[in-house]
Amino acid sequence: MDQIILQFLNGLDKGSAYALIALGLTLIFGTLGVVNFAHGALFMIGAFCAVTLQRILNLSTIVEDPTKTDFLGNPAKISTPYVESWFGPEVGATLIDWSVPLAILFAIPIMVAIGFIMERGLIKHFYKRPHADQILVTFGLAIVLQEVIKAFYGANPIPTGAPEAFRGSFDFGVLIGFDPNAIIYPYWRMVYFAFAAVIIGAVFAFLQFTTFGMVVRAGMADRETVGLLGINIDRRFTIMFGIAAAVAGLAGVMYAPINSPNYHMGMDFLVLSFVVVVVGGMGSLPGAVLAGFLLGILEAFASMNQVKAIVPGIDQIIIYVVAIIIILARPRGLMGRRGVMEE
Repeated sequence: MDQIILQFLNGLDKGSAYALIALGLTLIFGTLGVVNFAHGALFMIGAFCAVTLQRILNLSTIVEDPTKTDFLGNPAKISTPYVESWFGPEVGATLIDWSVPLAILFAIPIMVAIGFIMERGLIKHFYKRPHADQILVTFGLAIVLQEVIKAFYGANPIPTGAPEAFRGSFDFGVLIGFDPNAIIYPYWRMVYFAFAAVIIGAVFAFLQFTTFGMVVRAGMADRETVGLLGINIDRRFTIMFGIAAAVAGLAGVMYAPINSPNYHMGMDFLVLSFVVVVVGGMGSLPGAVLAGFLLGILEAFASMNQVKAIVPGIDQIIIYVVAIIIILARPRGLMGRRGVMEE
């Protein structure tokens, strides 16, 4: 029983990442009708926003410490981060320790700006082109962004630590009545799940309860009619592209302590996220979230040794097997609109 609960928690962790990326993909497809293969690169850039802020906060200057001396008796020179010099040792150390959560504020304007530039500079020219053209151009853009990150940060993964308060593991088993140490789960993975739930809830609340969101939903259902009412729906869709980019970026920021950022992490999540979108239903936001968590949980259970002993390698293909079954049985996906992908 404890293994089942542990794998369920692992599934929620993976599903959170899948759902966040798929949510952004679905926002873009639902509003602009664009199949954006560069969305995984936005997730990667978000992770490297966390890396960048951590490096900025660790920039140091050489200062003399009169309380220490070198072998010649002169005041010792030590490397001190600028933030500790400016705000004091305690505040500076706290800022460095909390660099990943602070990177949320750092990443939002960067990701929104990148989203605007991508949409206005490239993707808007492919709105009326076939999906194959959209896939080719956005996939090429993803490769370019990947190589840019590789050139600046190198090819090796860059460890990015969570705040010290959230390092280590939580005895989840005791909380639900199991023996101590039966179910040990990392704090930061639980933080990531809670963060994903907040972001998903915020996106749905924004679309459901704000005037801007209502107009966007109306535009997704009938773009031409909304345009005839004198509303600049294209501008609102461009803003939604920026929001989708920010969602992907924030997913990457908070995932950095779980999976050390590397230049190909976007591609690793991209294909799986598109499978999630197709399973959930192209253009369906609830479907993307539901499928993200569902497939994340299935993948976690398929990785159990007992399951792999029966079907070797099932953990590598389970998501695709489920996707094939659902597409054959229900081409529009779990919650897709009737007629979508059913022609």
